[in-house]
Amino acid sequence: MHWGYQSAVFLASILVIYGCIEPFSPPEVTNTESFLVVDGFLNVGSDTSRIALRNTQNTNDDTRPVVEGGARISVDAESGEKYEFEEKGQGVYLLPPVNFNMTTKYRLHIRRSNGREYLSDYVVVTQTPPIDSLTYKLDLRRNAMIIYVNTHDPANNTRFYRWKFEETFEYKSAYFSGLVRDTEAGEIIPRRDDISTCWNTLESRDIKLGSTIKLNQDIIKDLPINIIDISTNKLFIKYSILVRQYALSREAFEYWTDLSKTTQGTGSLFDPQPSQVTGNIKNTGDPKELVFGYFSAVTEQKQRIFMTPALGRSPMCLAPDTLTPDDAYKSYGVLLNSYIDAGGSTFILSSSEDCADCRAQGGTTTRPSFWK
Repeated sequence: MHWGYQSAVFLASILVIYGCIEPFSPPEVTNTESFLVVDGFLNVGSDTSRIALRNTQNTNDDTRPVVEGGARISVDAESGEKYEFEEKGQGVYLLPPVNFNMTTKYRLHIRRSNGREYLSDYVVVTQTPPIDSLTYKLDLRRNAMIIYVNTHDPANNTRFYRWKFEETFEYKSAYFSGLVRDTEAGEIIPRRDDISTCWNTLESRDIKLGSTIKLNQDIIKDLPINIIDISTNKLFIKYSILVRQYALSREAFEYWTDLSKTTQGTGSLFDPQPSQVTGNIKNTGDPKELVFGYFSAVTEQKQRIFMTPALGRSPMCLAPDTLTPDDAYKSYGVLLNSYIDAGGSTFILSSSEDCADCRAQGGTTTRPSFWK
């Protein structure tokens, strides 16, 4: 009986302990209010300026961000000029290249469809020095290729840098599809388009920053800009990376530094934010409203390199299915080719989209215009 009493007390204690545990979600996670996110800058160089408007999400919200359409966006120069952006859809607004005055200040002006207006602080133009070189080195310990950026400012004026990149790689499906169903004629015919070779382009998601403020010279040497795991097979056929470089003001650098600390576990500016990092954009009617984003006026420098290191392996799939022509036409697989056996019967090989249609991996069969 003594043992039974102890067991009952122990069991009751466990129930009390676990009964007191309740789910806790801080206000930052469960708050249903949405705030404006402004991503972009004024490109005072020779390329188009791009501003994207989105809305914030809760940290536990895994749906796609809500884009902000129907807004009117302009950039106002302190010297009096005004430049209007054109809406291109999906919350994106563009301004073609303009011969900007590099000596004046600029601010961003946003008028949303709900009537709310937003202004950024006036910002000076920051001149970005060119990228000296992009280099790469195979790291056998990490089984990855590391891309490095090198740059410098001989006048020692830049000191704060930010980088973005776009990586493009060519890849092939495991099997080549040479046949396709002609639904109008009700027969199987030779395929005219090639769906075995694709190119995929991915944009950087992490915030890449660098500073030489503690150095005697304004030199960035061998700063890692991207790490490519060999297992991704991005390097098996051909790979290219386009790196974009921006000079930052101290205030902009501090903003991006704070943002990078809060997005390490989420990914990018448009992903759910675990804490509040606001920039230099405010609601003209309600300065206390949270607005996320930092407006800058900056020249952009970019450089592209190509690599063909043949690292990785060919895609592997199970053996194709062997079907009669009638069964092949009715099936849902991707048709590969046909053959005639020793008895004179025709058979058709079929496989899945993942194995025979490179587009199933997210790429496109359209060859990029810059591809060598």
